[in-house]
Amino acid sequence: MAYKPVNVLDPNVTASKTIMLLAWPTIAEQILQTMVSYADTAMVGSLGANATASIAISNSLIHLINGIMNAAALGFSVQMARRLGEGSTEKARQVIRQGLLVMAIGGIGLTLAILLAAGQVPQWMGASPAILAHASAYLRIVSSAFLMNISVIFCGTMLRFSGDTKTPLLFNIMTNILNIIGNYVLIFQPHTVHLFGRSFPVWGAGLGVEGAAIATAAATTFSGLMLLRAMLNDRFPLKISLKGDLKFDRDIMHFAWHLGAPAAYERLILSSGQILMTRLVAGLGTASLAAYHLANTAESISYMPGYGLAVAATTLVAQALGAGKPQLAWQYGKRCTQYGVGIMAFAGLLMFVFSKNLMMLFTPDLQVIALGTVGLKIMAFSEPFFAMAIVISGALRGAGDTRRPFYYTASGMWGVRVGTVILLCYILKIGVYGAWIGMILDLMVRGLLCLRRFRGGHWLEAWHNDKNNHQ
Repeated sequence: MAYKPVNVLDPNVTASKTIMLLAWPTIAEQILQTMVSYADTAMVGSLGANATASIAISNSLIHLINGIMNAAALGFSVQMARRLGEGSTEKARQVIRQGLLVMAIGGIGLTLAILLAAGQVPQWMGASPAILAHASAYLRIVSSAFLMNISVIFCGTMLRFSGDTKTPLLFNIMTNILNIIGNYVLIFQPHTVHLFGRSFPVWGAGLGVEGAAIATAAATTFSGLMLLRAMLNDRFPLKISLKGDLKFDRDIMHFAWHLGAPAAYERLILSSGQILMTRLVAGLGTASLAAYHLANTAESISYMPGYGLAVAATTLVAQALGAGKPQLAWQYGKRCTQYGVGIMAFAGLLMFVFSKNLMMLFTPDLQVIALGTVGLKIMAFSEPFFAMAIVISGALRGAGDTRRPFYYTASGMWGVRVGTVILLCYILKIGVYGAWIGMILDLMVRGLLCLRRFRGGHWLEAWHNDKNNHQ
């Protein structure tokens, strides 16, 4: 039986119920991804601080690439959602086909580029000689699956914005299981497991950091292929065919650029700042870099509900405006923000209380645990502001107001965070704690600016302009 997408325009369903129907699978998916990230980090962390740093040194670059492709997917998915709101199913299919072209070209180009640069990137990031070989190998293996990673991003986004959030969740569960099993088998040496008074020999490849990379690449490839297959399946209401017209459509591409370019610039600004942050923290020593990476990983569980609600906000606002219902779009954006702030504030409280326990999940290194525990306590205060920044940005993007999140990110990251870190870490010399203080100041600025924009209502002007220029 085909899965029936959520009808976000059904007048018989309350806004709160619609949000929950659309958001909960995405939130569950985000939390599952984080839990697998926890498992990955803990498995690698058990090998020591050097192994953790080998992965951490390239993470900012990988996040940058993923962010740019998310921005490209946004440019097409918002168009598709608006066409669905208008009732133009065939136009929505054409948007998806154009997006597939970008996915294929971008994926092949990025894979080749990173494979060629993988040996130099860790050096540019300031990695110590002790981790250079493993860091380069990790990046090279992970980058081999970039095309499938882009398929995960694009196909998953299209399915969610069409109202089908359960299919991505299903494949995410399967992928995560494969990833954890792959990690367990490929990272560790052969060993014996003791259960219920009996001993069982377990085979292991003993590949360490490289084993984690292989497991990630294999699981990503599986997920990318399965999500692409789902979009070609009869169960998908917007089923597409690769035999259809795949020539570039100038109007669709131009509108995708109009919507996606500011989001790509935002990701470029954010990720380049994160790359610089990693470079600055790496200068404080391997223990500081490991603690910074692990604490940020531990914190990620707290903001996953925010990202789930941001996806819901973008989908709901885009479809509501496509149907010409700005008041409904306002209600969706407001409710999503309220839920996000409440959930993330509570998550921040838990993170503050259990900060040491979280760090102990990832590493046995006492110095890293001590540094990361303080970092988590500092970051806990930023969660409500981070929720505003995440969820409201999602609502703004659904309206086509993608420039403002870019401006706010640039101001917060480069005007607040980087400057604060240089001042606190290198001039006042308070160590890695300065990196987390800079982070919360940045998130407070971004959250309050987003709130001001949303409450002022000016974001609807972007929708009016798009409506007039891209009929």
